[in-house]
Amino acid sequence: MNTPDSSRTSFWLGNALLVVALLMLLFMNPIAERIGMLAFAIWAVLAAAGVYLVMKDKRQEPPL
Repeated sequence: MNTPDSSRTSFWLGNALLVVALLMLLFMNPIAERIGMLAFAIWAVLAAAGVYLVMKDKRQEPPL
């Protein structure tokens, strides 16, 4: 049985954060009406964290 690899876990966690950022971007208008410019800040943090986690370990082959 395969043991979970930290780079594989961070890769999939990064992808999950990017999906949440995409969904947030699609519904940005209603979200921004409720919480204002904080919506953009939250989206930027989610997108940056997702990209960081996906690109964290570039030494190995892509974890597929």
